[in-house]
Amino acid sequence: MAFVVNVKYLEALPMETRWLHAFVAVAEELHFGRAASRLQMAQSPLSQMIRKLEKDIGVKLFERSTRSVALTSGGHAFLPHAYRVIENMETARHATRASSGGVYGRVTIGFTGVLNYQALPPLTRALRQRYPEVELTLLGRIMTRDAVIQLESGALDLAFVGLPVESASLSTRLIRREAFGAVLPIDHPLAERDAIDLRELADDGFVTTPLSAGSALQETAMRACMNADFRPRVVQEITDPYMILMLVAAGVGVALMTSGMAAITPPGSVFVPLTGEPTFMNHGIAWSPRHMTDALAVALETSEEILPTPEIETKNVII
Repeated sequence: MAFVVNVKYLEALPMETRWLHAFVAVAEELHFGRAASRLQMAQSPLSQMIRKLEKDIGVKLFERSTRSVALTSGGHAFLPHAYRVIENMETARHATRASSGGVYGRVTIGFTGVLNYQALPPLTRALRQRYPEVELTLLGRIMTRDAVIQLESGALDLAFVGLPVESASLSTRLIRREAFGAVLPIDHPLAERDAIDLRELADDGFVTTPLSAGSALQETAMRACMNADFRPRVVQEITDPYMILMLVAAGVGVALMTSGMAAITPPGSVFVPLTGEPTFMNHGIAWSPRHMTDALAVALETSEEILPTPEIETKNVII
């Protein structure tokens, strides 16, 4: 459990509360230099705060040596109480400010990366403009499977995912649908075609995300190949979707990607649509109603305006 401290807020606190923030930072980092950097202060004043706190409560909190820092038994016992005091003060501060009609809090958003380049920026920009007191924490390279786990645990508040997700405790909403196409090296025999049948790539090597990564992109792409009566031969696995495009441009293999990636394919590669019934990637957002906060509520409300659910035609569509 890590607390991110607003520096101006920290400087305005009574000295004793600043000591608690200093203690928590050192307890989590177990390194005075890293804790000082995290608090954006010099190491010497931080050490003085810890000594004053230890003197005030009459207990040694850390064992220090030239090579390591460790919590004493007293430090371990004191840590949960320090967390509780800081949490209570944060809650009181937000409640007091919220009484004036504003919205305060924190929203942690998980996203995959380049797959969300059309959705994440407009949402976060709107939230920062409309709710400047809502702190946004953005965590990248969060695949759908990991996003579900972290949403269920409360580690994430909101996540961009591929739909559907397998979780009865989460709510989801479709925000975008994109048809799959093939990304080919520019010197591939099919690179100059206007469209190709997926079966024409049955003998090619594919670059994909790892099967174990829990990527909805990978699962949907592999299902499309199976529907085309072949199992793709994977020659390279890499987590970052944009690096998949780079490896295709380098001639390592071919890849299946959504149409939204056509605009950002790197030099040396080309996006070619597929013929036949389309296979769609369903992009969505997911959240846990059990962990609803005022900040998350306004984020969801804003998302409905900025990223509205598209109208879809379900006839003859492979999902």
